[in-house]
Amino acid sequence: MFRYSNAKSGRHFLQIPGPTNVPDRILRAIDRPTIDHRGPEFGVLGRACLDGMKKIFQTESHVVIYPASGTGAWEAALVNALSPGDTVLMYESGQFATLWKSMAVKLGFKPEFIAGDWRHAAVPEEIEARLKEDSGHAIKAVCVVHNETSTGCTARVAEVRRAIDRAGHPALLLVDTISSLGSIDYRHDEWGVDVTVGGSQKGLMLPPGLSFNAISAKALAAARNSRSLKSFWGWEEMIAANKTGYFPYTPATNLLYGLSEAIDMLVGEEGLPQVFARHQRHAEATRRAVRRWGEAGALEILCMDEREHSGALTAILLTQGHNADALRKVILENFDMSLGQGLGKVAGKVFRIGHLGDFNDLTLMGTLAGVEMGLAVAGIPHAKGGAQAAMDYLAECAAPPSLKAVA
Repeated sequence: MFRYSNAKSGRHFLQIPGPTNVPDRILRAIDRPTIDHRGPEFGVLGRACLDGMKKIFQTESHVVIYPASGTGAWEAALVNALSPGDTVLMYESGQFATLWKSMAVKLGFKPEFIAGDWRHAAVPEEIEARLKEDSGHAIKAVCVVHNETSTGCTARVAEVRRAIDRAGHPALLLVDTISSLGSIDYRHDEWGVDVTVGGSQKGLMLPPGLSFNAISAKALAAARNSRSLKSFWGWEEMIAANKTGYFPYTPATNLLYGLSEAIDMLVGEEGLPQVFARHQRHAEATRRAVRRWGEAGALEILCMDEREHSGALTAILLTQGHNADALRKVILENFDMSLGQGLGKVAGKVFRIGHLGDFNDLTLMGTLAGVEMGLAVAGIPHAKGGAQAAMDYLAECAAPPSLKAVA
């Protein structure tokens, strides 16, 4: 049995960009007795989850749910929509875009990778230019990561869609929302996305283990002509069984209990507009803290385009030769807080603050105070008062309109 090596008082601050903290009420929902996944009670649960996920994706089309991590949903999107040898246009926005591209190679597709600097999201104009060159329409799909978890850069998906349309290209649009779904505004139908990929362990506030594809009519038509081998990932059997709330194979029943509870929290109680506004507020407060710390010259926000700043996480670049992993170690050992490490090309250079999921103002202030104390203990040059700058902003946001007018 796994046990922690050291007993520590208080709660552990898990501030990585996912998996995120699971609310107690979701844990209690998952703890319910497992039911017959072929019985009538399960059909009600299944339909509630499937219908609720349509609201999360903001779609009227089909959503399928897999008992898998987000990586499985990546694979499902590719093997259903494409055939072996198809060319796929992808954008190097960070580590997870790179991993999706590697998967495409392993599955027998031909990805074209537009080079990026890991400080910007997918650039719509570059995608448009490449599609205009493809007069023979060899490119069958464009794949972009909505919120690149390794960099904190959020792609302007609606602009990518308009870029594809301006090019007059028939390519499908596939989008990864694994670290943005339920945290950052995302509109599958309105933005003309063909396949959206999602996962349970971030904005949806569940443990890892569920993944999703939201599927347009155009993608379904493409799937009927797909020559890729698939069984577990096939959309057709899933959609047929889902009509009555069931699945073609054993589903993750207890995680679906949790998903139903998460949908109630996000859609039925707080409301998606308020959820998105909360995440943006915490993201702005975090950036104000980082900007203040960075006045001494050793830290800066990795994402360089303000239009692309993430509402789910902030990636912070340490300059002047400081090691981000050493800082994370200091913070973990002294203040019992886990922060996200730098991945791929930014390993050791970046640490990431996750501010998504089950998260409020006081949780953020505890997080930022821990980072500021860690910077001091690690001897990293920084201007003091970053946590105070965030606190001032949050207090301003919380003030009643009458007090704001006086101020």
